[in-house]
Amino acid sequence: MIIPTAEPFFFPGNEIGCLLVHGFTGTPKEMRWMGEYLAEQGYSVHGVRLAGHATKMEDLKREIWQDWVASVEDGYHLLRGNCKVVFVIGLSMGGVLALYFATQFPVSGVVAMSTPYKLPSDPRSRLQRPLSKIIRTIAKGPPDWHNQDAAEDHIDYPAYPTKGIIQLDALLAKFRRTLCDVKVPVLLIHSHKDQGVAPENLNHIYDALGSKEKFTLWLENSGHVITREPGRETVFRTVAEFIEQYAVHIL
Repeated sequence: MIIPTAEPFFFPGNEIGCLLVHGFTGTPKEMRWMGEYLAEQGYSVHGVRLAGHATKMEDLKREIWQDWVASVEDGYHLLRGNCKVVFVIGLSMGGVLALYFATQFPVSGVVAMSTPYKLPSDPRSRLQRPLSKIIRTIAKGPPDWHNQDAAEDHIDYPAYPTKGIIQLDALLAKFRRTLCDVKVPVLLIHSHKDQGVAPENLNHIYDALGSKEKFTLWLENSGHVITREPGRETVFRTVAEFIEQYAVHIL
């Protein structure tokens, strides 16, 4: 059963589709405020729920990274039934999925927010698979929220399933190999104060992208979940301007 308030959402609108993808262990709720803003601009918006998320942590332990890609694909086809163009917008692992998805399907642009290029170095990483049978979960680091109201009603799993980390690492390896194949316009957004994904990850992604049209937006007063932080209005407005700029050339 899906956790209340963490359900996927769909807001019908015009022929420009926005596919919103949440992060690892997160839920569609972290993308909903952005979805509501984009819907107010007239766009068709769908916030997907990735496989194994927004229910119970045991569900996530059974998923492989291809299941998360399939969740994005399902959302894409839902939007394509009503829209001429689709922009994929992802947060954290959702940004990874958005950029990878752009190498597999005809999207019009990508926005990747707080997105990792790779996991932090850990000497235990070579032992991930055998250790996963003993160490079932990995504790999360301290929260980096700047909006305490949002922090109090935020919904995510309380820890990282070790098997999920293995799948995330595999997804990131595939993602890094295909970044050069991303050719559509890309907007990368990150906060200098992100303690969940180090800011230098943005630079690595930017340098590896095959896109000729690639842009960055840096925030100063936000933590990792920038879609629910004090700088979100700047994020929402910049994303809407990016979509408007590139949708006009296509429609």
